[in-house]
Formats: sequence, structure tokens, C-alpha cells
Amino acid sequence: MAGALEGLLVVSVEQAVAAPYCTARLADAGARVIKIERPEGDFARGYDGYVHGLASYFVWLNRGKQSVALDFKKTEDSALLHRLIGKADVLIQNLAPGAAERAGFGSAAMRAKDKRLITVDISGYGDHGPYKDRRAYDLLVQAESGMASITGTSHAPGRIGVSATDIGTGMYAHAAVLEALIARPKTGEGRAISVSLFSAMAEWMSVPLLAKDYADYDWPRLGLTHPTIAPYGVYATQDKVPVLISIQNDREFARLCEGVLDKPGLERDPLYATNKARNARRDDTNAIVQASFGAQNFDTLAARLDAAQIAWARVSSVADLSTLANNIQREVSGSVRDIKRELREATRQARTPPGQSWPSGGRGWDWANRDRANRDWTNRDAASRGRDSADARGRTANGRPDEDYASDADLADLATALTDLAGEVRRAARQAGVGANEIKSATAVVVGAITELRRLLRR
Repeated sequence: MAGALEGLLVVSVEQAVAAPYCTARLADAGARVIKIERPEGDFARGYDGYVHGLASYFVWLNRGKQSVALDFKKTEDSALLHRLIGKADVLIQNLAPGAAERAGFGSAAMRAKDKRLITVDISGYGDHGPYKDRRAYDLLVQAESGMASITGTSHAPGRIGVSATDIGTGMYAHAAVLEALIARPKTGEGRAISVSLFSAMAEWMSVPLLAKDYADYDWPRLGLTHPTIAPYGVYATQDKVPVLISIQNDREFARLCEGVLDKPGLERDPLYATNKARNARRDDTNAIVQASFGAQNFDTLAARLDAAQIAWARVSSVADLSTLANNIQREVSGSVRDIKRELREATRQARTPPGQSWPSGGRGWDWANRDRANRDWTNRDAASRGRDSADARGRTANGRPDEDYASDADLADLATALTDLAGEVRRAARQAGVGANEIKSATAVVVGAITELRRLLRR
């Protein structure tokens, strides 16, 4: 099934996280995204080497894109960029303040040439005010916006564990692009969009800000709990499993007392009957919950929480998430996609250095070099198809035709995927009561493919 944005061309002069997050979501929906990188490549390529030597952020955020490395100071590279923008529906950039204008592709100038063009400028602190020329990165804006002051424990401020500022900004930019695309057929014009890291975090800080402005309430740092709701926090089971519960209303508290705490009637005690009352004596409330949870093992408690329809979660590690991801599927564009399979595909795509790409539906490495760009990307039909014409395909680095070549790394990835698949089939079959001989027969083809792939890798 074609993506909702099939035929859309996005040119993005991007780096790091915020803009790449936005364009990754557009690519997921079928848009053709051409990522413009510096000659040395997006610096996010060097953040770490955790994914087969590749940077985890880069693998995650650059799936489904094509890439070309350009030096804007060179006349031919600048001319190519302008030809690409001339064919684009959306132009995105998150360079340092003023860099796009100095390089000659500022959003105002580009929209003056094409009124249907949608432009997105992602900055640290916006286009106006005393901070407009200040450089900004994720943690700096967490600190400047006040987010760090409410994150962590009573002992010290903390950083949100992932790049929340960048991700939130990318989400807002993505939503704004979709709004502009919906509006364009009605107005006949594109839109100039400006999103800043600071504005994204300021929006997220609305509730603590309102509490301060209207009630002079200083939002506290409490770790894994909530400043105005109780019980809402982590409690250890008898076998030392940390379980977090969230009681959002008095009906839920009544079910907790009856079905889990074995304290029916506590919900009618004026000291605990309302959230305000429970929160006013949160230490006593927490002590009651901990005494009950600490007397039950995890399996028993989990079953009772589910039966009482109480929202709860285990405090998981990253390793736990990896295990869970084997069993979690999500619905995307009408089809079920496995999370780990998506990550493997993203890893394969991200192996390409700057100036190369793996187009959706293509076979083998497709070299997105300047010569091919001059031939193909000036052709609107080729651009809208989201892939390159056959004559643009070159040869891989070792000289073999890319149509017939799969790298050892690709074969290793496929072997791993097939091994995982065979394991999942065996587990599901055992759970369904299928006999050992039938399981062996059902997985024979997969096991044979794995054996052949490993033989090829040993050659």
C-alpha cells in the first residue's frame, strides 16, 4: 500500500536529531527525503558506534532517506542544491543561526521563488529576541527552559534520559509540515514554519509554569512519583521487583483498597477518601501501599492489579525493553511491522557513508553522487517516483554490479533475522501444544536457509 506522502519530495539540510526526526517520519509515510550533508557527513554519524560500528541515533533517524554530500562554498554544489530545492515540496534546515541565509538558501528567498514551497527552519531559540543567535543543544535547552529543575531527585536536577528537547521539536515540526500540506491545496501556497528547541520545551513546561504564576507553587523534583497525585510511585514487592502504580481518581483508589491492599473501607476514611487528602499525607499513603506490596510476590501482585483494573508498570531496564520488543508489534500504515525488524533495516540503510543511499524497494547500494544528481534529480518525474532510474545505478565499492551483490553484513543481518523468526515459531508452537516433530518439520526450511547463509559467510 502506497504511503500517504508518496510523490512528495523533501530536501533537508540537516544534522543531529531534531530535523532528522521530522524527516524520518515523513519518509516513513512515503515521502522521498534527500538528506544534504556536509562533505564530512552529519556529525551525528560519530555520536557512538553501538550498532555494528554505527551511531545509534543516526541509525534510528535516517532510515528510508537518500543522501548527498555538498560543499555550499563550491559553485557547482550550490547550484545543485538550488536545483533540488526547485523541485521540492518541502525544504527543511536546522543549521546554526543564519547559516542557511549566508549560504544562499534562506527560507524567505526560496519561498519568493516558489510560493507553493513549504519551508521549515529549526533553531535553538527562535528568530527574534536576545537569544536568537545563540547556539543550542538538547541538554542546554533542558536547563534553560527549566525542565532540568523539575527532573531528577530532591538532591540535584537531572537530564531526561533521552534527547527529549530534540525529539519534541522534531515532532512539532512534523505536525506543522502535515498541517501545511493539508492547507496548500486550499490556498495554493506553501507556508513558512519556524520551530525552536526552546519553544518546544516551554510548551512542555506549561503546567509547572501555570502553577508558579497563579499559585506561587514550586514544582518539586521527586524522582519516580508525582507532586500532586497519590498514590503514584514505585513500591517493591516481596521478591524485590519495583512496581510503579498510578491512581488517577477516587474510583481507582477504591478498587486498589478492595482488590489489592486488602483494606476495604479505607477509601471512605476522610483521611484517604480524596486525592487531595491522600496527597496531603502522602508519606502515610505510601507506607500503606508499600506494606501491602512488600508482602506479595511479583506474580501474585501483578495478577491482582490486573484483576482490579489498576494501571501499573514494572520499572524495566533497557535490557528488559529489548526482550519486550521481540513480542511487541505496532500497526503502521495498515500493516503490522515488527520493531526489531525495523531496527535491522535501519541499520542496513545507515551503513552507507555520506553521498550514498538505499532507496525503498531498490536492490543493492545506490550511489547518490553529484553526477547522478545532475542527471536525475533535475527530472521531476524521477524525483516523484522516490527512486532512481536504472541507468543511474553504479557499481559497488568492490566493482561488482550492485543488482547482484549483497554484502556479508547484509547476509549476517538476514541470518540473524531468520534465527529470530525460527525461535519465535518454535516458542509459539510449543505454547499452542504442537509436538516436537511437527515443530522441527515446520521450521526446516528456515533452518536450512540459515545454514546456507552461514556457509556463504564462511567462504
